[in-house]
Amino acid sequence: MFLRIPYRSRISALLGALIALVAIAWPAAASQARTSVHHRRAHTTHHRHKHKKKHKKTKKHSTHVTPAAEPATNLIRGVTIAYGGSEAEIQQEVNEAKVLHAQVVRLNLSWASLEPEHQGQIEQAGLRQIDTVVHTAAADGLRVVVLVQSTPCWASSAPLAIEAECNPHHAGAANAWPPSNDSYYGDFLAELARRYGNELAAIEIWNEPDYAGENYLAGPDKAGEYAGLLKAAYPAIKAADPNIAVLAGSLVGSNGVFLRDLYADGIKGYYDGLAVHFYTLTLTALRSIHAIQLENGDNTPLWLDEFGFPSCAPTSAQEAEQSCVTQGIQATDIANIVHSAVRLPYVASTILYKLRDTAGNEFGVLSANGARKPAFASLASAFATPFASPSPVVLHLGPQAGGVLAFGGGPVGSVMELEVFKSGHLLYGLTFTLNVNNTFSTRLPASLGTTGLTVRLYQLGTSPTTAAQLSI
Repeated sequence: MFLRIPYRSRISALLGALIALVAIAWPAAASQARTSVHHRRAHTTHHRHKHKKKHKKTKKHSTHVTPAAEPATNLIRGVTIAYGGSEAEIQQEVNEAKVLHAQVVRLNLSWASLEPEHQGQIEQAGLRQIDTVVHTAAADGLRVVVLVQSTPCWASSAPLAIEAECNPHHAGAANAWPPSNDSYYGDFLAELARRYGNELAAIEIWNEPDYAGENYLAGPDKAGEYAGLLKAAYPAIKAADPNIAVLAGSLVGSNGVFLRDLYADGIKGYYDGLAVHFYTLTLTALRSIHAIQLENGDNTPLWLDEFGFPSCAPTSAQEAEQSCVTQGIQATDIANIVHSAVRLPYVASTILYKLRDTAGNEFGVLSANGARKPAFASLASAFATPFASPSPVVLHLGPQAGGVLAFGGGPVGSVMELEVFKSGHLLYGLTFTLNVNNTFSTRLPASLGTTGLTVRLYQLGTSPTTAAQLSI
């Protein structure tokens, strides 16, 4: 849950995402035009210039104008919460989620902790805590998404040397191995479905099986093992309560390699949505994984049920393998993801990770002591009015040492594309990512000259007609 893909793996995922997007998102004319591009390279720089926003003056009218109603949306909005505290603490978590205009709260449950000793023998203290969360949320009009992972010692398929060290009451390496019989997992999920019924919005099958390490799902054939878990879980849950959505995937990778393996293992028909945990280039990753879905005849909705930004800058540069941002940038970034994701018709949910900070984990919109960060108000506004516009793409041009400097920025989440035209011909293209402040600065090749140029900037995967464009 807390670890993310290593840096080099994230770069590989980005390249895979770019390839997928190039294949599906650009019209043929644009593809043909790119055969004349003189130079293209990956580029990320830091823009140190500060710019004032220009505000347009609005005309005053004597008559009252009723604001346009927010368009209806089926986008499920929510936040991951903790559930290990007292009843009062749980109530406070739910209260804050309600203030955020959340519709669901999400929990990460450990099967190993809830059924530690024997099949069918549920640990009652842990179950009562979950009862408190689910029923408290329901009383406030929120439903619950539960992610269930971690195999109990008695069910683990871990090698004997690892299994021998398994402690039923402490997490260890054996818990990451899949069960020796997938029906054990299906039976446990069916019990949850029967117990909570329509108080549950969805059950998410395991956590991040494609993670590069052995943290969540261990063993030599992760895709095959995960497909087995899914095939056991889906019919068991549906038999208990057909109205609970079953979420497959919990994927962190967007290049499609693991998902294609899952398709080859026959997962289609065993889920109602595909869960994804995308923290880096979230929107590019969504577009990329959806392209893989369509290639394989899969049109089930994507549940973005983990995304977020750690507000650990300027004291730290990285946390949980994600780049640290300031609290102000965190607030802006969270809102922009919601405002952009709602415009992708195949995305069913945006669930933030997470409500409250914990030690060494500052993804929350509340600090560890419960104080509201700027991101709290930003998320509440985004959930209340998801169709508000994200931050605009901004482009500036200026002279630099006999050449042209292009700089600006845009909303978080997408790979950017900069194109330079002269006399209507595309001469230069640059694909890059924004820095942690969502800005960039790059010097155009001197060979392009300093006059007669038209430059446009847009998010890759969106229409170039919506680009920021300037001429010099």
